[in-house]
This record gives sequence, structure tokens and C-alpha cells, in this order.
Amino acid sequence: MLPTDLTVSSVVEKDGEFLIVEERASGIIVLNQPGGHIEADESPQQAAEREALEKTGCEIRVNGLLDVYLWIHPQTRRNYLRIVYVSDLVSQDLHRSLDDGIYAVHWFTRGDLENRRSDIRTPIVVHCIDDYLAGKRKPNSLLDSLQPVQQNVQQVMANAHLI
Repeated sequence: MLPTDLTVSSVVEKDGEFLIVEERASGIIVLNQPGGHIEADESPQQAAEREALEKTGCEIRVNGLLDVYLWIHPQTRRNYLRIVYVSDLVSQDLHRSLDDGIYAVHWFTRGDLENRRSDIRTPIVVHCIDDYLAGKRKPNSLLDSLQPVQQNVQQVMANAHLI
């Protein structure tokens, strides 16, 4: 089996716009939700909150699980497994230093993202915003028995929504 890239991210909506980062990935600049990898002794929720702060200067609070998504890259066949949370914006520090590789922080509408579809990192980005707008949510308990998720990737994958 090919390696699985396990990450977390957050859908953060403010006045009809979504928090998006412009970042370098695989040598190109792409649009993505704020997110990243889970560190040792960190829950997925804590990772989502930390990553948003590091990548955007935004303090967020996770308020629920949107879903778990699996996307398989069509050329490399690498698995991308993403745990996505719905989160509330607490504050934004426009002067905070951001992680290397982050070029800009944006608030985009769904239409803005559609107009920039070719710049989006993976199909998960738009798919999870569409799920959010449709009111879809998963129970917070979905991952409770799979902690730490880094050691239970196959079971997490079994609960994922294939994109």
C-alpha cells in the first residue's frame, strides 16, 4: 500500500467568506484551507487550531467534525486523508509571522474559489466547503475510539468519504 498523508484542516466561515491560505506545495503556489500534520501527543482538534494560527495568524476554536476525506492522486496514487473540522474565528493577528511557504491569507467566497479552481491544491478543498454549505456534519465521537489517529490510519481511512 502506498503511503498515506494524514492531515487536519478547518473550514472557517466569516460573513459568507472562507479562510484560505496561498501556499507553496510541490513547487507551485496553491490555495488550501489552513491545516497540516498532527504532532506527537496532540489531538486532531488541537492540531487544527495550532495549524490555523501558524498558517494564518487566526485563532480558531473547533466546534465540530465536518467529515474525513480521502483523495487519491490520479498520477501518483498517493493517498491524502484529511480530517476536516468546522471552526469559529476567535481573532486574527495581521502582524503575526506565518509558517514558511505561506504567501498570503485570504477570505474567499465559494464563487471566488470556483473562479480559481485551477489553483486549488486538491479537490477536498472545494468539496468540504460544499459539504459545509449543505449543512453536513459527522458526530464528534466518530474518531474517539481511534485516538491517537496517527496510529490508526487504516481505521480512520475506513470512515473516510472518498473524493
